[in-house]
Amino acid sequence: MRTPRWRTLGGALWRVLAVWAVSSLTLLLLATVLPDFRLQSQNGDSFTRTALTAALGAGAFGLLSALVWPLLVRALLLVPALVLGLLVFFLNGSLLLLALGLIPEGRGQAAPETAVIVAAVMSATSSATSAFLAVRNDEAYRRRLVRLAGRRARRAGAATGPRAPGTLFLQLDGVGHDLLREATEGERPLMETVARWRATSHRLTPWRTDWSSQTGASQLGILHGSNEDLPAFRWYEKETGELVVSNRPTSAAELQRRAVERTGDGGLLAHDGASRGNLFSGGADQVALVMSVAARRGRYNRSRAGYFAYFSDPGNATRTAVSFLAEICREIAQSLRTRFRRELPRVKRGGLYPVIRAFATVVERDVVVAAVVGDMLAGRAAVYADLVAYDEVAHHSGPSHRDTRQVLRSLDRAVALLAKASRHAPRPYRIVLLSDHGQSPGVTFLERYGLRLGDLVRAGCGLPVPRRAGRTRSGAEARQAARAALRRPEEREGHSRSQPVVLASGNLGLVSFPDIPGRVTREELDRRNPALLGTLANHPGIGFLLVRSAEHGAVVLGPSGAEHHLDTGRVIGTDPLAAFGEGAADAVRRTDRFPHVADIMVNSAYDPATGEVHAFEEQIGSHGGLGGAQSHPFLLWPEELSPPVADGGELVGAEQVHRVLRRWLREEDGPQLPLTTGAGRLCTQASPTPAAASRSADDANELRSETVKPEGFPSHDYPAQDKTR
Repeated sequence: MRTPRWRTLGGALWRVLAVWAVSSLTLLLLATVLPDFRLQSQNGDSFTRTALTAALGAGAFGLLSALVWPLLVRALLLVPALVLGLLVFFLNGSLLLLALGLIPEGRGQAAPETAVIVAAVMSATSSATSAFLAVRNDEAYRRRLVRLAGRRARRAGAATGPRAPGTLFLQLDGVGHDLLREATEGERPLMETVARWRATSHRLTPWRTDWSSQTGASQLGILHGSNEDLPAFRWYEKETGELVVSNRPTSAAELQRRAVERTGDGGLLAHDGASRGNLFSGGADQVALVMSVAARRGRYNRSRAGYFAYFSDPGNATRTAVSFLAEICREIAQSLRTRFRRELPRVKRGGLYPVIRAFATVVERDVVVAAVVGDMLAGRAAVYADLVAYDEVAHHSGPSHRDTRQVLRSLDRAVALLAKASRHAPRPYRIVLLSDHGQSPGVTFLERYGLRLGDLVRAGCGLPVPRRAGRTRSGAEARQAARAALRRPEEREGHSRSQPVVLASGNLGLVSFPDIPGRVTREELDRRNPALLGTLANHPGIGFLLVRSAEHGAVVLGPSGAEHHLDTGRVIGTDPLAAFGEGAADAVRRTDRFPHVADIMVNSAYDPATGEVHAFEEQIGSHGGLGGAQSHPFLLWPEELSPPVADGGELVGAEQVHRVLRRWLREEDGPQLPLTTGAGRLCTQASPTPAAASRSADDANELRSETVKPEGFPSHDYPAQDKTR
């Protein structure tokens, strides 16, 4: 959708008035400081009259600079560069003297040498103000990215000529299916661009995650085709005594290695692909901000190159720095507002969280978007990028809070920007939006019951419980991404082999006993700690437990002695999995066979009426286990692609999503492939070569020049296609 003309003109007028006001204030200040510069008559004037004189002088100088200066530069093109550089100061000073001469009654006067200084300061101030005001201008930002990317693409020698369509997979981290549908409906949808796609060119399909509904499990399955033996966001491996955390660089690298070893395949992006802002590379040669390669050292690690490529441009650096500071202030203000209004539920949002939020919602977003623009302009065949902003904010503000609604709007603007940038690519792009999981709301387990899961486990084992319940650190992805960007060492946690290890992944808990090799059976647990399983299963904040019985195999335990024997299907009492919906038993059964499944897997209680769960971490929007929206992400796909599943079928598990995306990458030869020519506009063409043919030569050159592809800098984008039915 094109921006209304009145809004564009209004924004331009606002910027002109703002620059004029700042220039007037600068002129007033200089008149106060410099002895040979005045804006008053010989007898003196009131402040109002002096301010009016400053405004007239600043306006006249601005008009002369806009109208006369280009003519002077053109007339002096034959002057040697060094001489012209020296003349600039004197010419600028002459323009200021001319502007002061236009002020009535001779109120503006300055010595020639002072005029040079005043003119230089005025020019610097107005330029800085204009740059600052352009920080939030997405259209100006897009043009800057296209120019930057275009220069790099030319240096890299991007191929030209007819090419098959490329595909951009853009992951909106944590945005569930129902949330996206709600945000794209109504007369004034929250996400206007995505809503337009749903109505015209894309179709919306839900899919169901595995039991571990979190980025590590979903992204490993989507990008590498296997998330086998990934039971949670973090887990304890007894044979090594190591804690595996999906978003730590060393852990991510090992998980990717295991997946490649299992599948014998490089990944979804192995052929001319780019991976941006993800936990895993997907086999892509071009990576930026990818956690699985962030631990590498030396010239083979290009994961952080995206930061350097992006911030090497002063305009990008200014825009992101100002937005970063604004986001910190916004978070502080929103947190105080939530506290003053006594909104519930809420969690603490102090410490480094405002900085981490700003990193996720501004820095990481801007770098990933710029990288994707570069990938598209370089014509890469497949790009997969993750925007984590919503997920990070929803953990602390709640999935449907007004704070997160603002983030959804910003994500929609990022999608629109990428769709517009794709017009300049040497090939058409199909844009697929998807998510890795949703988020379920609810008061934390600690807030509701006054103790942590670890405290409950210790009580069931007869161990002393701390009088004061501590807090469990949040496992949000952005924290480790920020540490990796700063090259900070990984955080390590020590565990005693004589004590149970209790870990949290959203509303999924894992209990392991390091002193017992292998997986502990139910019978052994009852013998060693007779009260433990009953204490956990009967707690009102816990929905069910998974244990392995030597006699019955995989057993799900619920309150009041309820059991579900997964191997035989036998149910004793009320089925503990009934509230968690269809497919819950299959998801739990699959996890039970993982070699590194914990001795006891704990899923929090779930209220189907409200959709609420109780996170074992400090999150009021959580994901990681079963229960509610967290298990139901989405695919928004161009309708010219084949349907993900047959009519009436259900898309289940990240590995099946991987197979669908692979199939779509092979669907290159359609008779008419859509190419986005603007936000919400599509054109069809049999060949991507004339991507810029319908525009003027200057526009095409600008677009190509905008596409940058430095080493390690993402250069890939999808066109806007949108139709939901």
